[in-house]
Amino acid sequence: MKRMKCSQLGGACDVEFIGESFAEIASQSQSHSKALFDAQDGPHIDAMSAMMVIINNGDIDAWMTARKAEFDCL
Repeated sequence: MKRMKCSQLGGACDVEFIGESFAEIASQSQSHSKALFDAQDGPHIDAMSAMMVIINNGDIDAWMTARKAEFDCL
């Protein structure tokens, strides 16, 4: 089992996600981020806005590759 924090995945806090695969952790992170976005949590809204810039610039594949590489090194 590996652990990554919300902040390591582009989020705004130190909540940890635990999983055996990067996909499992990424899924937990997405659910967490969506819940806090829906709750109008300011720092997570800001983090989501920053992520939208990455997506809109077409840099999401490189960003995801870098996060997966970080997961693989854990």
